[in-house]
Amino acid sequence: MTLLIRNAILAEFEDVFGEPEGVRSIDCVWKLAFTCFNLCKGLCYKIATLLTGICIAIELGCTFAQVAYTHVWFVTPCMKLCEINCVPWRKCFFICIDCCLGPLCESCGLMLSKIKISKA
Repeated sequence: MTLLIRNAILAEFEDVFGEPEGVRSIDCVWKLAFTCFNLCKGLCYKIATLLTGICIAIELGCTFAQVAYTHVWFVTPCMKLCEINCVPWRKCFFICIDCCLGPLCESCGLMLSKIKISKA
């Protein structure tokens, strides 16, 4: 999972600034641009994480704790309650289906069982 996230946000200098064949800038410009790009990217990332990383981590920690709490104390018990309360309805439904469709399916099976196929 971590590799997928890292590959999705990977932005290297060559991926951003690719010169086609036949078009080349001066080597010192290319090297200086490469250095500036990597330094600025690294510095901006470090500043952004310094200013917001801890707050975002706290917020996401609280969010995932709330999701876990909700599932443990509300969702799972409600699903179990629904499962328990649906058993009588399920039994009633299957009795009705068996009473209504059972004879119909049995009659169709008896009628169709008398069909014989022969090669002419």
